[in-house]
Amino acid sequence: MPTLSVVVPFHNEENNVAELYSPLHAVMQGVDWSYQFIFVDDGSTDRTYKVLKELAAIDPRVTVVRLRRNFGQTAALAAGFAHSSGEYVIAMDGDLQHDPADIPMFLQKLEEGYDIVSGWRHRRMDNLWLRRIPSRCANWLMAKLSGVDIHDFGTTFKAYRRELLSQLPLYGEMHRFIPALASWYGASICEVPIQNNHRKHGVSHYNISRTFRVMFDLITIRFLLKYMSRPLHFFGRLGVVNMASGSAIAFCLLMLKVVSGSSIVQEHGLLMTFAAVLILGGLQLLALGLLGELLVWQYFNPSARTPYSVSQVLDVNTVMSVG
Repeated sequence: MPTLSVVVPFHNEENNVAELYSPLHAVMQGVDWSYQFIFVDDGSTDRTYKVLKELAAIDPRVTVVRLRRNFGQTAALAAGFAHSSGEYVIAMDGDLQHDPADIPMFLQKLEEGYDIVSGWRHRRMDNLWLRRIPSRCANWLMAKLSGVDIHDFGTTFKAYRRELLSQLPLYGEMHRFIPALASWYGASICEVPIQNNHRKHGVSHYNISRTFRVMFDLITIRFLLKYMSRPLHFFGRLGVVNMASGSAIAFCLLMLKVVSGSSIVQEHGLLMTFAAVLILGGLQLLALGLLGELLVWQYFNPSARTPYSVSQVLDVNTVMSVG
């Protein structure tokens, strides 16, 4: 019987905990999987932890992880993943916007062999101008940059195989990009339509600053997916362009000096300085790319960390014991 861990992060959701637990427990009772609940209190300042503690006291399947402060959703999920033990992991929000009745769809896709099953809020209940339109634009951009053709990167409601999660770094807002990161490892990914309910209690933790954090993480993901194992291809390309541009400007100034005999420093000093900056900047980018290549080489070649190479070892004791 396959085992499942359901990871739910909470932050100031005291009124939602019990209301989520009841249908979640009922749904899991109806499936043929052994399961556990990992509830993460992400530094709540209300009674969330007390309610979670009461649930853990009455249900041995509930494990509560309390963080010392509010680290954010990605960190809370990472903590939940680290304390889970199931072969498969389902992550969902604790604000009642995700319907536990959708879980059997995720389990069915996992049984079909998919590594990641991502929820798709095809009928969103959010504000049109502040949430839905920006989200649609962001998801389109994420799909194009990551090469993963799914409609909804933003939802937490996803299912994973455990061995895949152990290979993925999670920080910032990276939980949104787990499918993109997993695609680099050749993971199979599919989507299932999910319900998107209105928040009943509490206040949404979404704000405009999260949008900027997500965009920065998107740039990071794009770089990691394309240049993680070959950083010189990125920095070297920029360096060569800079050096070529600077050299071309310098050559033109040299020809102007030879042909007209004019004073380059007095008449074109600013342009000459710009050419020098381009050349030096290009050299720095090339050096940065080479340093990145050295780091990648060290990462993929642990044996190369020793400053020597052994040709042969003669051990008299070993030779005598073999003889």
